[in-house]
Amino acid sequence: MDAERFEQLVDEAVADLPRQFADRLDNVDVVVEESPSRRLLRRMGLGPGRTLLGLYEGVPQTRRNHAYGAVLPDRIVIYRGPVLTEACGRAAPARRDAPASESALDEAVRAVVRGTVLHEIGHHFGLSEADLEKYED
Repeated sequence: MDAERFEQLVDEAVADLPRQFADRLDNVDVVVEESPSRRLLRRMGLGPGRTLLGLYEGVPQTRRNHAYGAVLPDRIVIYRGPVLTEACGRAAPARRDAPASESALDEAVRAVVRGTVLHEIGHHFGLSEADLEKYED
């Protein structure tokens, strides 16, 4: 999947957010990067064979107070390479030697992107990894 189509799916995921969340997003940029750096993975405590699909960087709304202001936007980064790898695994046909269809891959990428965007937005609203695991199950 090319970068333009991937970014379109990220934009769709943000545009399709439930209204109660979309209306409360505050000072957030959603961007696409190819993959997390090794340095970032080490900082996050992720060893070999582990990666990130996305990352929230900023001040969660639950930690903002009257002094919050005049700050750069929070960032949600969606990592294209790891998302595509995850989606390819989900879209894989029953036979290992048969490639996934383009529409199956597109739907798998859409689902992984949507889940990743929602997960990172959850962090923006102050949810921890443990909180998000409860909702994702």
